[in-house]
Amino acid sequence: MKILSIIVPCYNSAEYMERCINSLLLGGELVEIILVNDGSRDNTPQIADHYLENFPTQVKVVHQKNGGHGQAINSGLQIATGKFTKIVDSDDWVDVQSYREILNFLETKADDLEIDMLISNYVYEKQGQKNKKVMNYRRFLPTDKAFTWQDVKFPFGKYLLMHSVIYRLEVLKESHIQLPQHSFYVDNLYIFEPLPIVENMYYLDVDFYRYFIGREDQSVNEKVMISRIDQQIAINKTMIAYYSDTQGTEDNVLTYMRRYLEIITAVSSILLIKEGSSESLEKKKELWQFIRSQDTHLYYRLRLGLLGIGLHLPGKVGRKTTVGVYHMAQRIYGFN
Repeated sequence: MKILSIIVPCYNSAEYMERCINSLLLGGELVEIILVNDGSRDNTPQIADHYLENFPTQVKVVHQKNGGHGQAINSGLQIATGKFTKIVDSDDWVDVQSYREILNFLETKADDLEIDMLISNYVYEKQGQKNKKVMNYRRFLPTDKAFTWQDVKFPFGKYLLMHSVIYRLEVLKESHIQLPQHSFYVDNLYIFEPLPIVENMYYLDVDFYRYFIGREDQSVNEKVMISRIDQQIAINKTMIAYYSDTQGTEDNVLTYMRRYLEIITAVSSILLIKEGSSESLEKKKELWQFIRSQDTHLYYRLRLGLLGIGLHLPGKVGRKTTVGVYHMAQRIYGFN
């Protein structure tokens, strides 16, 4: 059995996927790399097959009709055999030394500690910038020991991304996660829905994942996100409905999930405010009405929180103030 399955969704990735795959191959025989060609129209299929031919014990390849990032992950999960699973986007890569530490932990300690989720750091590799922003959790999570949700005390605005998490495959199977097709921003569902099943966690303070951002066509580019705002809202609503349906879950898990929802809803609302049309402002209003219809308690927790108040400042001046605060956060945290 492989220790780690790494699923790499690839869509028209020929320009940059080799850097990603080459970094992953350094995991050796402990790792299976599942390249999912999602209906690419460039040389992605040929590159994937080349790696399969040359590294048959490490690489698997799936060719499918275009179904989007979520369907690529679904397809990868169907054939994954490793004890643990990681998603790596085809334009990103991993740090070699951190990779070795991750694999050593998964091979020698994870089973004894019954770890469901391994957390590590990620680095914003922003195009054109020499200084890289490292996103770590050393101030908020215990290090060098297993912990549970009772030990998790994330501050306001701090949360896990897909880049920072490795799940035990059994957790993903038990959650019955099935990501939507033809949609961006499904990474939020991937990190969100299995959380109630996670019991034991471990944090390795290593800068493992290198998250490449800054391309104009990237899904997290602000202009692109505004153009795809309906997909962002759809994912946001799915997360709200899932949270509302989650019963019998530990309070600490629900607290974290609620704070994560607060951030995602803030992103949706900010983008709608930035776009500024009457149609977008109506969509923002409808989103908050949806939250209220799904879960009144959740609505008031979000609406009366700091972000909720800031997102509902009245008039043009209020909206301008909200956007100004958002731009300040961009400069501080370095996101797109």
